[in-house]
Amino acid sequence: MKADKKRCTAILLAAGSGKRMKSDVPKQFMPVAGKPLIWYSLQTVEQSEIIDDCILVTGADDISYVETEIVAKYGFSKVDRIVAGGSERYESVGNALAVMAAGDMKVPNRDGYVFIHDGARPFLSEEILRNTFRAVQEYHACVTAVPSKDTVKIADEKGFAAGTPDRKTVWNVQTPQVFDTELAVKAYGRLREELPALAADGITVTDDAMVVELLTETKVKLVEGSYRNMKVTTPEDICIAEALLGVDICM
Repeated sequence: MKADKKRCTAILLAAGSGKRMKSDVPKQFMPVAGKPLIWYSLQTVEQSEIIDDCILVTGADDISYVETEIVAKYGFSKVDRIVAGGSERYESVGNALAVMAAGDMKVPNRDGYVFIHDGARPFLSEEILRNTFRAVQEYHACVTAVPSKDTVKIADEKGFAAGTPDRKTVWNVQTPQVFDTELAVKAYGRLREELPALAADGITVTDDAMVVELLTETKVKLVEGSYRNMKVTTPEDICIAEALLGVDICM
């Protein structure tokens, strides 16, 4: 990696609940093939030549547990800060970006890049990080995505099919979602101001790219990721993840 490479910070989101997992344990801490789910993306970050440091976002009540049972136990030295998340994804990302904007890290990152990744996606790879790094250098904003394998229907308010977009133009968005640090901080700063107006218009913010699309002039480049880069959401997903890891205890 070039010595003049801009600093790259990963924001790993691990503040979810176990609601859809039907578990009292937050899904990011549930065991998958003998390791907590969050371990897999943290391990990729730890070994990456692209990522320099990491902000780990978790529930306020879980910070102490994460410090001792995840970061210290497994020796994740790139974790610079552990911050409390919010009730919505955008709040969690905003809290991490506020730390970056304030320069409240061992090595500040105000003019580099930020890689925002769901901790519930255990199959983050160095190839994905490398490809998105190349793209963000050129386009300033990019997201990992895969072409949809399925035909997608647009539903009307009564649940009837109202349209069928051309499948060639439909992509399923994943993470990481990667941006110039300055751009991400700027977009999320505007989001705090614009949330009431967006809510009044019935607009729900569902990912980071949407924030940039709505509140800046920057277009977001789609970077092909991997169908393996799944998000673990339900008990069945744990079985699939373990199968991909070569463990067949669920099958």
